[in-house]
Amino acid sequence: MAAPTFDLSALRAQIPLLERAIPLNNCSQAPLTSVTRAAVDRYMASWDARGMDWDAWMTEVEQTRRAFAAMINAASDEVAIVSSVSHATSVIATALRFEEGRNVIVASGAEFPTVGHVWLAQERRGATVRWVPVRDGAVPALADYDRAIDGRTAIVSAAHAYYQNGAIQDVAAIASLARVRGALSYVDAYQSLGAVPVDVKAMGVDFLASGTLKYLMGTPGIAFLYARRAIIERLEPLITGWFGRVNPFAFDAAHLDWAPSASRFDGGTPPLLPAYVSRAAMEWLHGIGAEAIHEWTQYLSRRLVEGAGERGLTIHGAGLAAPKTPSTAIVCADAHAAEAALLDRGIIASARGPAIRLAPHFYNTASDIDRGLDALAEVLRT
Repeated sequence: MAAPTFDLSALRAQIPLLERAIPLNNCSQAPLTSVTRAAVDRYMASWDARGMDWDAWMTEVEQTRRAFAAMINAASDEVAIVSSVSHATSVIATALRFEEGRNVIVASGAEFPTVGHVWLAQERRGATVRWVPVRDGAVPALADYDRAIDGRTAIVSAAHAYYQNGAIQDVAAIASLARVRGALSYVDAYQSLGAVPVDVKAMGVDFLASGTLKYLMGTPGIAFLYARRAIIERLEPLITGWFGRVNPFAFDAAHLDWAPSASRFDGGTPPLLPAYVSRAAMEWLHGIGAEAIHEWTQYLSRRLVEGAGERGLTIHGAGLAAPKTPSTAIVCADAHAAEAALLDRGIIASARGPAIRLAPHFYNTASDIDRGLDALAEVLRT
């Protein structure tokens, strides 16, 4: 039996939910841990004891910014803190002018709907969205992007992983194509970061966004936006707030200036409690090690795909024929009914469209995978 390089039992002991259920829904929501609960308690104790402790709270926000930067090999001044990936995408979209012959947004059919919706909303500002389609559950080939990107392209949006089945796109190659043709590149890494190592410098992307409630083991209410330093100062978004200023505490409502760093993309008052939780979660993951997590979750992914085949289940997408996250989608007629039936059996999964997704993380075991697949096979037979 394969085993991870980290102490799996010790880490599992920090996730109370494992005593009563098998969470296989990390593509949607990570479980609470003793680490993140302690972070909540730390914020609540500060709030209770001091009533208002803004110096300490702002220090925590900046430490959270640094923790995210460390996850993606960026500098902290290249990272903005926002409320969601929808917010992050909107910030970048509204900073683009869609003029002088560059008004095309090339978008992957693998985008999570919220990202596509933000791009489509820019058509009121003169943009045209050109889709690179998904075919039979497979993410677009590089040749599809090559045909779609031209001299009119302002930005290319390519999700790192397809939310439906976890298929990974070669965002480094896509970003390279965009750069050669004078376009920017935007990556939504919500479905990959925390399970797949991400290095924005090696990828060569201009922007990358992610939240923490999935594989980063955090909470809703906070997300992060990486912006390559060389392009930050030429962008002035229409969506902004007082923390996007050079000095937020100048309290000058009549003067709109822009912070020289990626904090110009910050919005209003930072999400304090989510920052506490997210910092604790990311530092915990950093201590385990991105490569070790990736190695173990890839083993679990292979066991999922192979085990699904052995049980006669139909995989959505290319399965192991292409790079993927731990998320594996199984085709079923009523995914939401399957999700509910699995929950009755102690298995937490995630329904999306025509498939039920099983998405393990570093804390899952081979037995978790087998039990999840057995339960799903039983559900789909009834």
